[in-house]
Amino acid sequence: MPEQELLLRKAAHASRKSLTDFILDSACAAAEQTLLDQRLFLVAGSQYQALLELLERPEQDNPGLARLFARPSPWTDR
Repeated sequence: MPEQELLLRKAAHASRKSLTDFILDSACAAAEQTLLDQRLFLVAGSQYQALLELLERPEQDNPGLARLFARPSPWTDR
């Protein structure tokens, strides 16, 4: 679509990047945000207080959580 291409070219030029670099950088930023959105959660009202109480409890062994945190982020090189 010509208007989309023109918009992308203008933005790439304003960023002092090639069109390819601009599109790749933008796509990677969107991909990171999409993946982070799957890991970020929001709580409201009474849930917030319950969450704080859970976070204040002493830590316990959790093998599943240890495996999860040992995995590399999806957007980093392995």
